[in-house]
Amino acid sequence: MATLIKDLDPQIIWKNFYLLTQVPRPSGHLGKIQQFLLDWAKEHGIEAFKDNAENIVMRKPATPGKENRPCAVLQAHMDMVPQKTDESTHNFETDPIETYIDGDWVKAKGTTLGSDDGMGVAAIMAVMESCDIEHGPLEALITADEETCMYGVNNLSADTLKGDILLNIDNETMGEFVIGSAGGVNISATMQYKDVAPEEGDIAVKVSLKGLRGGHSGLEINEGRGNANKLMARFVRQAIADDEARLCSWQGGNMRNAIPRTATVVLSIPEENYEDLCELAQYCQQVFADEFRGVEEGITLTVEQTRMPAGQVPVEIQDNLVDAIMACHDGVLRNIPSIPSVVETSSNIGIINIGAGEASVLILARSSNETMMEYIQEMQECCFSMAGMKVEFGGHYGAWQPNFDSPITAKMVEVYGKLFNEEAKVQVCHAGLECSIIGGVYPKMDLVSFGPTLRSPHTPDERCNIPSVAKFWVFLKALLEEI
Repeated sequence: MATLIKDLDPQIIWKNFYLLTQVPRPSGHLGKIQQFLLDWAKEHGIEAFKDNAENIVMRKPATPGKENRPCAVLQAHMDMVPQKTDESTHNFETDPIETYIDGDWVKAKGTTLGSDDGMGVAAIMAVMESCDIEHGPLEALITADEETCMYGVNNLSADTLKGDILLNIDNETMGEFVIGSAGGVNISATMQYKDVAPEEGDIAVKVSLKGLRGGHSGLEINEGRGNANKLMARFVRQAIADDEARLCSWQGGNMRNAIPRTATVVLSIPEENYEDLCELAQYCQQVFADEFRGVEEGITLTVEQTRMPAGQVPVEIQDNLVDAIMACHDGVLRNIPSIPSVVETSSNIGIINIGAGEASVLILARSSNETMMEYIQEMQECCFSMAGMKVEFGGHYGAWQPNFDSPITAKMVEVYGKLFNEEAKVQVCHAGLECSIIGGVYPKMDLVSFGPTLRSPHTPDERCNIPSVAKFWVFLKALLEEI
């Protein structure tokens, strides 16, 4: 059924999205997609080049007679978040995404779909190759590694673009125009330690927490979903207290900006405590199911014996690490006081790796308020410093402050109302968008973000709403003709 998406309406977008699903493009591995875009542009007679920041830039001249109109920049990012189910054997660096149609939605089999932001890239390709849209001069900016460190826009040169207007196609709800977003910062807490030998007579057990929904740490952080690392910390701390457990290793999550869906620890325990540990796992599984009823429906916590590792974490370091993870803030810290429906400040304990003498906790914090951003950074720094860890900050990008007098947003609201007899929503969001950084490089540029409807990006449940793509294409063509 994968080929059926090429025939969906509008075919000019869906055929290009299908092509994108065939090219591996996880963050950090973009050589194949960059070459694909350059080859595609050459095939279609479109000016294109790769800039010094690994972005792909395309240009299309205005329709004759429209040369004096403002230049619009269509912008999206080429990379996708690589998440898959426990059963999937998919290799994101080599395998195409396998898609299928489920009612009004396009989904992927066992993996993220890549509609974030493949839909934005496919729409840009559609505009660039279309022959039936009257428009002013157009540029396209398809950026690199947005999902990890925003490398492409963080290194964007001030002389790369000529445009007056930026149309960011990276929002997830049709009919919603975003004019502001949160900033973000990566927080890394690390330490090294010397393994110690397990106690003679102990056995090793592997404890696996699975079945959580995960999610986008900006868009879905307010939905009360479980974080596998935080839940695992509760179990491990109790196992240490009740069953003399010792921590050998911990792996939880794999992306800072994705709420962790799974976590696995290896513990050593006295053999006589094995049954009690199994009962503790059953108890915690029931507690978590009760606490997250209506939000998480498939939580499992399983215990199985495994081979004893050569070393484990020294007890005093183990206790400090587990206590710090327990105490570390995760989730929403507060909403915007003047807009209570929108999250202002949050943090996501995205990745934990402990074992073989090294420990790291990687967090993505977000805020649309710079002083609250400083506060949450200091909060996390204090927490992990007390555990003896080195805390560093990187990849900071500022919030995109809303311009409520934006001319392009006013034009979009007008065009949307005329086309669909509906009122569009103009708002800010908690997800991090590249507009804040691009606006810093091009301060005179008028910026707005929009797109078709996607749900559950950054998870294997990611899906793209088919009717919204058709509606989006009608709107995008009309907007380009009106600018």
